[in-house]
Amino acid sequence: MAKLYCLLPTHYCLIRKKEETKMSLKIRLARGGAKKRPFYSIVIADSRSPRDGRFIEKVGTYNPLLGKTDENRVQYDIERVKHWLGKGAKPTDRVARFLSVNGLVEWKAGNNPNKAKPGQKAQEREAERKEKEEAAKAAAAEAAAAPAEDAASE
Repeated sequence: MAKLYCLLPTHYCLIRKKEETKMSLKIRLARGGAKKRPFYSIVIADSRSPRDGRFIEKVGTYNPLLGKTDENRVQYDIERVKHWLGKGAKPTDRVARFLSVNGLVEWKAGNNPNKAKPGQKAQEREAERKEKEEAAKAAAAEAAAAPAEDAASE
């Protein structure tokens, strides 16, 4: 990016050419609809703008209340999405999943093996339970061995 400096008597200032500045664009969902009745618009927005705030262009819709096999659940303009992807817009994970159906973006499921693990306290309770079970088994084995020793001594 070309940086131009201007020298004024009181301060220095940096002037940027507008055609060289690039925004970080996102293709994401903007929520609409009533309480407990979600409806989303698929929009092109600057990544710094709020989720339901200012956007550049609306390219489609997503209605999660419709069935997964319904063709009206996800609708978007493929040409406009291709245009924005060509300009460097990055889709969010959910939108990338929608776009991968038509082969616009490659999406694969994330793998987080730690997500399924129980929390620290649950792991501690499980360890305590195992210790108690082992102690009970040892006591039962000891009790089973004790009568055998008594019978052998007689």
